[in-house]
Amino acid sequence: MYTATKHTLKEEPMILHIANFRWKPDVTEERIAALTAALTEMAAQLDCIHSYAAGPNLHLRPGGSDYAVAAIVADGDALDAYLDHPLHQQVYTDFLGTMLESREAAQLPIASGSFA
Repeated sequence: MYTATKHTLKEEPMILHIANFRWKPDVTEERIAALTAALTEMAAQLDCIHSYAAGPNLHLRPGGSDYAVAAIVADGDALDAYLDHPLHQQVYTDFLGTMLESREAAQLPIASGSFA
């Protein structure tokens, strides 16, 4: 298992992984709440994740996705460890696979300590 270590600002930047989802029309609020709980529980068990947030879009601006996930990991190996982990795969099987209309993702460099 990959274990993320603490970084200083002098080290290489960490990676901010962002995934945005649009739901199929039949997705219910109950399924979204269950997904959020499953993702939160999953993230708490993965040492490769430095920081994690998941939830429905607040829709403070027009358009946009229905839901987003943001994960901060140490590097590409930690990102692979997160995305390929059996717990992550199980959340996809149990929820996302039947809920998704579309998915987009991006990875950005982020200075250590930028998000708590």
